Amino acid sequence: MKREMKKNKQIILAVAALFVAAAALFGVYRFTRGNTVEGAKTITIDVIHKDASSKTFEYHTDREYLGEVLADEALASGEEGPYGLFITTVDGETADDAAQEWWCITKNQEMLNTSADQTPITDGDNYELTLTVGY
Repeated sequence: MKREMKKNKQIILAVAALFVAAAALFGVYRFTRGNTVEGAKTITIDVIHKDASSKTFEYHTDREYLGEVLADEALASGEEGPYGLFITTVDGETADDAAQEWWCITKNQEMLNTSADQTPITDGDNYELTLTVGY
């Protein structure tokens, strides 16, 4: 009987610890997510292809996240993952995973630590999508 009560107590403590950890992770996510801006915005996206050629796209939007603009304008596509869109194709060029190619998202030439779906946009932002080789 005592052994069973001890086991139940351990299970309850484990569930409580899991709940506290989940709440803490959610709080960190909300704190680091970045603020969104409502209303009309103009953003610029520079696409740098594998051959070093580039194209500049300017978009006027009411969207709040970069991923929404990329999807609306059909500039980029990919696979849905745990952090949102994993970009595989931009402006008609597809990254070759076997050759360790991937699309890097930067803002004002600084690498972002968020996916396109988690990147809030503000008026005047300039983003770069660069086909990068090597992990």
